[in-house]
Amino acid sequence: MEKQSAVGAQDKYQAIGRRKESQARVCLVPGDGKITVNKLDFEKYFQRETLKIDAIRPLADTNLSGKFDVRINVRGGGLSGQAGAIKMGIARALVKYEDSLRKPLRQEGFLTRDARMKERKKYGQKRARKRFQFTKR
Repeated sequence: MEKQSAVGAQDKYQAIGRRKESQARVCLVPGDGKITVNKLDFEKYFQRETLKIDAIRPLADTNLSGKFDVRINVRGGGLSGQAGAIKMGIARALVKYEDSLRKPLRQEGFLTRDARMKERKKYGQKRARKRFQFTKR
């Protein structure tokens, strides 16, 4: 029995990006450039212009912004961490699409996991570094 090739099926490129406490599952499908985040429009999900620009920079830098529909499922953390996770997920998915994009994306730092995390709270202190107010008497 012969295997059927997926010539008629659409190609799908999936990847996961992480930043702080956020995880983003990104799916790139050939299309006209529509971006959805958690089943919401990209423009509605990210209100700040800087987060919008930062999240889709890998697509803009590789001149592929109108070539793919991007479906994103993101959870955890705040909006800034989520934008960073989306950026990494899109970059990883683009590398799966075309391996020659690895070098320019690596040079921009899109494929490097930012390891900075929130520092834990210490006992005898208010937060990680802030102390309780000191009184001499």
